[in-house]
Amino acid sequence: MAKRACALHILVKTEAECLALKKQLADGADFHKLAKKHSTCPSGKRGGDLGEFKKGDMVGSVDKAVFSGPELTIQGPVKSRFGYHLIKVLYRN
Repeated sequence: MAKRACALHILVKTEAECLALKKQLADGADFHKLAKKHSTCPSGKRGGDLGEFKKGDMVGSVDKAVFSGPELTIQGPVKSRFGYHLIKVLYRN
């Protein structure tokens, strides 16, 4: 059976914006609110919720971060062809 994960993310155009949002999160900002306000991905409307997906469903760098990085920790900036992501893995199975 394929590995599955559930994650949140925020997608922005620049690394600088990504780092500024990461600092806000470190200072206690709400991930869902920041995603709704700043994310350029359609998932932003859902607070950055990507739902559950299989390994290989996401663009390479995001897939790697989700399936090899720590859970419940903000990862990023992760660069992809879409821009810069902040990723929070909720669970993997």
